[in-house]
Amino acid sequence: MKRIFFRNVLLAALLSTAAPNIALAQQPDSIKQWKLGGDVSFSMSQIKLDNWAAGGKNSITGTFMANGFANYEKNKSSWANSLFIGYGWNKQQDDNLTKTDDRLLLSSKYGYAAGKNWHYSALADFKTQMAIGYKDPPTNTIKVSEWLAPAYLLASLGMDYKPNDNFSLYISPLTSKMTFVMNDSLSNAGAYGVEPNESFRAEYGAYIKSVYKKDNILKNLDFFTRLDLFSNLLNTPQNIDVDWEIRLNYRFTKYLTAVAALNFLYDDDTKTVDENGKEGGAQLQTKQLLGFGINVKF
Repeated sequence: MKRIFFRNVLLAALLSTAAPNIALAQQPDSIKQWKLGGDVSFSMSQIKLDNWAAGGKNSITGTFMANGFANYEKNKSSWANSLFIGYGWNKQQDDNLTKTDDRLLLSSKYGYAAGKNWHYSALADFKTQMAIGYKDPPTNTIKVSEWLAPAYLLASLGMDYKPNDNFSLYISPLTSKMTFVMNDSLSNAGAYGVEPNESFRAEYGAYIKSVYKKDNILKNLDFFTRLDLFSNLLNTPQNIDVDWEIRLNYRFTKYLTAVAALNFLYDDDTKTVDENGKEGGAQLQTKQLLGFGINVKF
């Protein structure tokens, strides 16, 4: 019963961020205040071997990324919304499919002008993954994640410094970080910081979010970086959660691009587990991506 309640709370929170958007879309005068855009990219590589004396396996790899934004601004009010979806996979011959990337990030921030470049702001961030993740690919017997397991919903009040359309710095001393683990085996084991047999955990603390993006920072080169910092002020505030992403897109032609990305992640509640099942402390997690493919802006 408790699991169903928390799932409904989470869905209601997500729908509440979309409801004002729908209402504004029904008003012709409001539509003029919106800026919409984004990009979609896809890259794929394949290796096919026949009678190859040196050995090896047939393989296919693909990566999909989509970014979208919907920003509203009128008088002293502003509302910025963004959505990022990333999914990557690798398949080697008869092995099970292995995912290499799986992220869904949704952010919504409302601001009211307080002075030059500063805004009183309220922010909500939602993060999860879409597919099942395994600790032992390609065997795929030990499940470590799936949809809403874990999921993170962050709600906060603070001040936003935004000198231009390329940069924003959000600072909040009043932040709630909610962790959802909607999988029985994971929640029963107390994964991702929830208490054993619980599927929800709330933390309260301070939060900083910095975003910088610049098209053509060099000729044909687009740059994006995002840094999220959270400190649980009620429990080991010195152990700061970090989520830092850096991404470069180079355009060879209008549609052909190369992408390089780095992601650094540290969560004090995500413990390591060795091959013998022994739990250790949290460690820095890193992810690197280098790909070539098709990119379409809209």
